[in-house]
Amino acid sequence: MRYQVFGNHSGLRVSQLALGTGNFGTAWGYGAELDEARRMFGRYLEAGGNFIDTADNYQVGQSESLLSELIAPVREKVVLASKFTLGLMPEQAGIAAVGNSRKVMLQSVEASLKRLSTDRIDLLWVHMPDGVTPMEEIMRGLDDLARAGKIVYAGLSDFPAWRVARAATLAELRGTLPIAGVQIEYSLVERTAERELRPMAQALGLGTVGWSPLGGGFLTGKYRRGEVGRATQLGVLIHQEDSAQKAAVLDALETVADEVDSNMGRVAIAWVAARGVVPIIGPKSVAQLEDNLAAAELRLTGEQLALLDAAGAPSLGFPHDMLNQQPMKQSLAGGQFDLFDLPPNMFA
Repeated sequence: MRYQVFGNHSGLRVSQLALGTGNFGTAWGYGAELDEARRMFGRYLEAGGNFIDTADNYQVGQSESLLSELIAPVREKVVLASKFTLGLMPEQAGIAAVGNSRKVMLQSVEASLKRLSTDRIDLLWVHMPDGVTPMEEIMRGLDDLARAGKIVYAGLSDFPAWRVARAATLAELRGTLPIAGVQIEYSLVERTAERELRPMAQALGLGTVGWSPLGGGFLTGKYRRGEVGRATQLGVLIHQEDSAQKAAVLDALETVADEVDSNMGRVAIAWVAARGVVPIIGPKSVAQLEDNLAAAELRLTGEQLALLDAAGAPSLGFPHDMLNQQPMKQSLAGGQFDLFDLPPNMFA
């Protein structure tokens, strides 16, 4: 497995695939017992992985508790990321125990540290915006935690682009803990982040990780084959083949998978990685993990990437569609767009 620096605001070195541990535990009625989790964790490390993603609410805290035993022998070799916002059981927590406030942030991190049996979280994600806590409060709280040595880096998960941009600006102006990265849902079947979040992350130099690179199992093609999985067992975050475009995505995946002598799921994960996003794989068995890890060896050609890009391309909406029209591009380039060498890494 290869490695990369996570964004432009840290020297943090992470593997090309992150291990999501939402399936470590069975409190949700769906997941892996400790022995299977141990085997998955060991195999991931053996393959060269070092980027572990969990959250305080995964499996009602079981994910963090199981990880405490697994990471202990290799603590300094892994990048441990966790999240706060929802608490263990959000609907039963009470209004003062959930959200993004400094109160919730501090009590959640303290509880996570106890479950994880560690002195720090390497990367703390704010799991999602609560809609009311000011970014000033969030950023001050994260900076305080870093100064106290309880976290090392911070990121924002599932936040709209304007909030992330404001957070990054506040940190830059105040010289406080910067936002290291963003976590988004990103896959061939969920690409609306390309409207604002992806261009923003590129412009601000933020590392980006993508959850559900398989679209809840949809992109493996198993639901098309009549198999089951998250659609019936977990019942959330599911994509269905309910449009011509989604059918076209599966068709394109099948074509590319045949060309590279692999399978649709591996190609889907490799596509996310090729777009500059760290895919979070979330297996619940060693067999699934092995299949996911094989994606790290795939190298898709430009033609194959173009086929997949075209099949799942989202409508970017205003103002992007207007600005991407050829006559507008020509006007903005003084009639010489075809002679204009655009800056590298421009996100069309």
